[in-house]
Amino acid sequence: MSNEKALVAFEKYNIRRVFDEDSETWYFSVIDVVGALTDSANPRDYWFRMKVRVKTTDGIELSTICRQLKMEAPDGKMRETDCADVQGLLRIIQSIPSPKAEPFKQWLAKVGYERIQDMSDPARSLDRAREYWQQQGRSEKWIQQRMTGQDTRNKLTDYWKDHGIKGDEYAILTNIIHQEWTDLTVKQHKNLKGLKTQNLRDHMSEAELIFTALAELTTRQIAERDGAEGMPQNTEAGRKGGRVAKRARTDFETETGKKVVSGENFLPPKAEKKKLKK
Repeated sequence: MSNEKALVAFEKYNIRRVFDEDSETWYFSVIDVVGALTDSANPRDYWFRMKVRVKTTDGIELSTICRQLKMEAPDGKMRETDCADVQGLLRIIQSIPSPKAEPFKQWLAKVGYERIQDMSDPARSLDRAREYWQQQGRSEKWIQQRMTGQDTRNKLTDYWKDHGIKGDEYAILTNIIHQEWTDLTVKQHKNLKGLKTQNLRDHMSEAELIFTALAELTTRQIAERDGAEGMPQNTEAGRKGGRVAKRARTDFETETGKKVVSGENFLPPKAEKKKLKK
């Protein structure tokens, strides 16, 4: 279950949620989740007693995985309440002794087991990814391009790892390359496609995948040629690699009359939802 699938799972309950634009993360009302999974007459009190119990028995402070966000209360007023993202909610659900919580716990056990299998045999994760995309209706041609692009991406990040790139620098370099060839930041591209927490590459067209791979392949080969080390040198390689892909994109668009970067996505159609305030 990806974050996208987990989101759908929580949507079937009457749970308040807000989307944090900066971190591109959904946050859910913990009290609403507790109420839905326990049928408690007083979920607020249940949540309080649950935090005390978990701290006493497990030594874990569940409040540390929550954020206080304003949500509309039953009286119509905006009040602060404990909220958690999908990862935090799944941890909280592990401590809820209720039959309704059991499917989530079984899924967590299944994911943990699959993760152990993937570590011993990485081909399993590739097979699972292919199966997931097939279930989503992707063509075999698209799936092959997506997997080829991921292999190109992995070789670039492996180079970065061995040449002084750490933590958030991976995302920064990725954004630099992306902006060079698309004229959009990753976030702007996601907004164009109407995406939030979804993986941008999973919603790219075949052409977008090809030019993304070209930009990252060129970046790696320039970095290898120049022996790029650390952030400044890899940034320069990224800008050059992105510009190569941009020139190719411009030529492609001129010759075909078709735009490469588009708002097309693989999101299923759904009814318009009311925006919630933070």
